[in-house]
Amino acid sequence: MKKKVLFISSTGGHLSEMLQLEPLFEKYDYHIITEHDKANEKLKEKYGDKLDFLPYGTRAKIFSYIFKYLMLCFKTVYLYFKIRPKVIITTGTHTAGPMCILGKIFGSKIIYIETFANHHKKTATGRLIYPIADLFIVQWKEMLEIYPRAVYGGSIYS
Repeated sequence: MKKKVLFISSTGGHLSEMLQLEPLFEKYDYHIITEHDKANEKLKEKYGDKLDFLPYGTRAKIFSYIFKYLMLCFKTVYLYFKIRPKVIITTGTHTAGPMCILGKIFGSKIIYIETFANHHKKTATGRLIYPIADLFIVQWKEMLEIYPRAVYGGSIYS
């Protein structure tokens, strides 16, 4: 029986990074979660029931964002118990935070890959997940100074 692994990220560049891990998907009983937007609707055709969407919200519209983020948190709880992953792998950002915290509470291993786009300072999600991550991977050697317990993994892009 394959280990259940959840791959979760926000849409955009974070999703692009996570999809670089696609060769790993078939080694596990995998599931993907990302935010729903027009740019990634076709992923449902490719991954079918192995993919779920969370609501997409932007902090530019703070009032609606608060409600969407609250919905995201409730759906996160539902999806966590539906999937029951042994491992959560994420490239961030805010979509992944609640899932990683919930997973840590219920015994999932957390693997966080700090974004390739940032090589000088901590990201908000990196700061949140670093203390609870079982494995924290950085893509720039300079980031080891900022995250001393991290592991340098090199670029996720092949």
